[in-house]
Amino acid sequence: MAVKIRLARGGAKKKPFYRIVVADSEARRDGRFLEIVGTYDPLKDPAKVTVKGERVDYWLGEGAIPTDTVRDILKKEGVPASAS
Repeated sequence: MAVKIRLARGGAKKKPFYRIVVADSEARRDGRFLEIVGTYDPLKDPAKVTVKGERVDYWLGEGAIPTDTVRDILKKEGVPASAS
């Protein structure tokens, strides 16, 4: 089972809100996930991001692979996006 750290979209039409989730790579984008590890609100200026750094580090250590977008978000927040 390949595990990814990716965005799950929420919110209304034209008003996106994202949860940063850990999910099986074969699960649907907004479908089943293992854990919520943060949120991303692109409508705020600047974009509001909350991340549970310890849980992200745990999942990266377990072999989870962040998507490109999540890797960029984690880098901006100062969370290393590679396994320790």
